[in-house]
Amino acid sequence: MQSQRKPAAPRKARRPQPVARAEYTAAVRFNNGRRDIFRILNADDMADARALVLAELDDVSSLVIALRN
Repeated sequence: MQSQRKPAAPRKARRPQPVARAEYTAAVRFNNGRRDIFRILNADDMADARALVLAELDDVSSLVIALRN
């Protein structure tokens, strides 16, 4: 005589994974010659990342932004 199988437990609904936002890296040179590197986490695109950096920092001589992998 074969044993009866248990009914399968209902599968739990998975929560959708949040969409990962792009991260950017900004290399900044200041007017006094000092330089620094920053990570930008809350930008929608590269133009937004640039605006965020320029809004936070003063005396920026040059700014390079790259998409972080």
